[in-house]
Amino acid sequence: MEETPPLLLKQPNQFKLPSIALLALSGFHGSLCTIDSDILDPYILSRSNNDASPNSSPSIAPEDMFLLQAPSPLMPYTYTGVPKLSGHCAFNFSAADSILRTTSTDCWSSLAPYLANVVCCPQFDASLAVLVGQASSQSQSLALNLTHARHCLSDVEQILKSQGASEKLLEICSVDPSNLTESSCPVIDVNEVGNSLNASSLLASCEKIDPTIECCNQVCQNAISAAAEVLAFSGAPVLLEKSTVISDCKSIIVRWMASKYDPSSANRIIRVLSSCDINKSCPLVFPDLKNISKECGEVASNPTSCCNAMNSYLSRLQQQSFVTNLQAFNCATLLGKKLQEANITSNIFDLCHVNLKDFSLQGQFFCCIFFSLQLSSLGTG
Repeated sequence: MEETPPLLLKQPNQFKLPSIALLALSGFHGSLCTIDSDILDPYILSRSNNDASPNSSPSIAPEDMFLLQAPSPLMPYTYTGVPKLSGHCAFNFSAADSILRTTSTDCWSSLAPYLANVVCCPQFDASLAVLVGQASSQSQSLALNLTHARHCLSDVEQILKSQGASEKLLEICSVDPSNLTESSCPVIDVNEVGNSLNASSLLASCEKIDPTIECCNQVCQNAISAAAEVLAFSGAPVLLEKSTVISDCKSIIVRWMASKYDPSSANRIIRVLSSCDINKSCPLVFPDLKNISKECGEVASNPTSCCNAMNSYLSRLQQQSFVTNLQAFNCATLLGKKLQEANITSNIFDLCHVNLKDFSLQGQFFCCIFFSLQLSSLGTG
């Protein structure tokens, strides 16, 4: 694999961490959602209305960028396990066989913890929405009761595990039976949902979803949000936070959309939506900054010790999960704020040449670990 040049967060030496956090939020994060000519502009980061913004900024090449959303499914593997199903779930697993095999591959046991946010969880979320949506053609409902949800989620888990998916998939993707219920949305009947919406407009907004720009222009997401607001307040008054009800109704809308497409098309659309949702936050858990505070408090006196501490800290972050480019910027911003809160005011991002890729495992290492784990799982390594 060709090694790509690092994307350094270089700023003038006097530039302080509070502005680095601002930079990631107001400058470059926005540039990710522009056309190619803007993405490649080396001075895009200096176009901030904030006076504290730097005058110089990193040069950005296409190969330096992380993926905006989950990449295409990985190549399939063959497993011979026989799942033990409950017999109490009405999902049409045969019709969704291709989607489930894609999910089991994308959530392959050894790699699922590392690929959770980038590949596995967006596909798992999509497969569950498709299964519920497709089942509504028989049940007329876009949600399961809790007992039915427990049976169905258990069956899905068994099928995926029999095909090589992680045994901790539910934990990795934070999924439980309540994810398949109506939660607080007052409308779950498939026909009532369709009659409450401008169905043709909603479907038109999403059927040609562009995975490269949807996370930025949010055409489909905005259409779903508008539809969810209609559902949220079309029934009896709900004594919950407005945002909670709308969020739950978004899930119902997505399942309704899944009922209107073939499983493969529905999976493609919902996978993109799930990826965009995951991209909105940093998935990493930041350990205590005590050692960095100790070594970098007087950074000018011993920069080597400071950078060693910083590199050690980043290596711990790398072990958690791969992240996308938008997540990397969110993580860089969050770390900058935490360093500020720890009273570290020097620009150690610049001093230690922190690379955005330092917030995730390097692509070269991914290839090594991927093939190593593959051989191990086959008993040949």
